Amino acid sequence: QGIFLASAGVVAGFLNVMAGGGSLLILPILVFMGLDGPFANGTNRVAIVAQNTTSVIGFFRKGYSDLRTSLTLSLCALPGAALGAWLGTRVSGELFERILGGIMLILLVLMARKPKKKEVNEAQPQRPLLGHLLMVGIGFYGGFIQAGVGFLLMAVLYRAMGLDLVRVNMHKVFIVGVYTIVALAIFAAKGQVIWMTGLVLAVGNSIGGWIGTHYTVKKGERWIRIILNVVLLVMAIRLLL
Repeated sequence: QGIFLASAGVVAGFLNVMAGGGSLLILPILVFMGLDGPFANGTNRVAIVAQNTTSVIGFFRKGYSDLRTSLTLSLCALPGAALGAWLGTRVSGELFERILGGIMLILLVLMARKPKKKEVNEAQPQRPLLGHLLMVGIGFYGGFIQAGVGFLLMAVLYRAMGLDLVRVNMHKVFIVGVYTIVALAIFAAKGQVIWMTGLVLAVGNSIGGWIGTHYTVKKGERWIRIILNVVLLVMAIRLLL
């Protein structure tokens, strides 16, 4: 199980950095391995913190960093993340699985839509006020369930703030890394973290996250989309039924 979980973490970490959706694979796997929903939700945060720490370092070494913008966006996400994590600790295992299954189906539909072609080459964010306000809601969702939050972050950073895709991922891993520390602390305080499982998963996520920083966002997008859609559909049906 440890080898399987670490291997799944590599895939999840790679997907999380390139686009998003890694937790949509990991959370059902943890549930299928016998963890109750809230415990799976909390344990996954250990790997998310490790993965994004590794990715931030990777982007920095490649010359990509904007600490001021990343930090202000992260601070806006923190209140929502704290509230979302607190709510996540109070959700029953059965309800969590239903919510996760429903979110998978929604994201499956959204991912099936091809985005409009749009050339964005901005290094500095446009409409920063809008972006910072939206971070509060994204923080809440990320703190509550995490799965699929990367897609929401990309929508805000790319569509609303007009950043190029490399910087979108640069900010994304920083923001998620910061607010997940708070979320992890809340889940841990409630005793809903299986640390050994989380550390095994963290090894895989960190490796996948490091690899992901060395690829452009769209490289391999077509086959990743196909595989992820199939897995999402199967796991959503399994969870809902």
